[in-house]
Amino acid sequence: MDETSGTLTVFFEEPFWVGVFERISNGRLSVCKVTFGAEPKDCQVWDFILRHYHELTFSPAIETEVRQAADNPKSRRRRAGEQLRTSGVGTKSQQALQMQREAMKTRRRQSGRERREAEKQRRFELRQQKRKARHKGH
Repeated sequence: MDETSGTLTVFFEEPFWVGVFERISNGRLSVCKVTFGAEPKDCQVWDFILRHYHELTFSPAIETEVRQAADNPKSRRRRAGEQLRTSGVGTKSQQALQMQREAMKTRRRQSGRERREAEKQRRFELRQQKRKARHKGH
């Protein structure tokens, strides 16, 4: 059975407010970090989720254990209070964000390498054209 759950943690990370989306699907955790800027109101966060959730780029999924949530409202309230008291992002989320950064870095390096090679090839062809033009005497 496919079971997906998600959480959003909003916290202040000097100098901006940051939101971390955590998505657990089939026992695999993927994370996305969003910078809000000024402190967002609840309605602004909800509006962001509705309008831009599909545009978010999540990190590669990593294995995690899924805890069964209690349905008791008192337990849910206690758990929400604990999450508010603990600031920051869980270590699994940090690992997922680090993996996403690494993937972006390798993608950026690869595109830069391809761009440099294309520029080098363009210059080489330009030199060859100039050489042929000189040889023809034009």
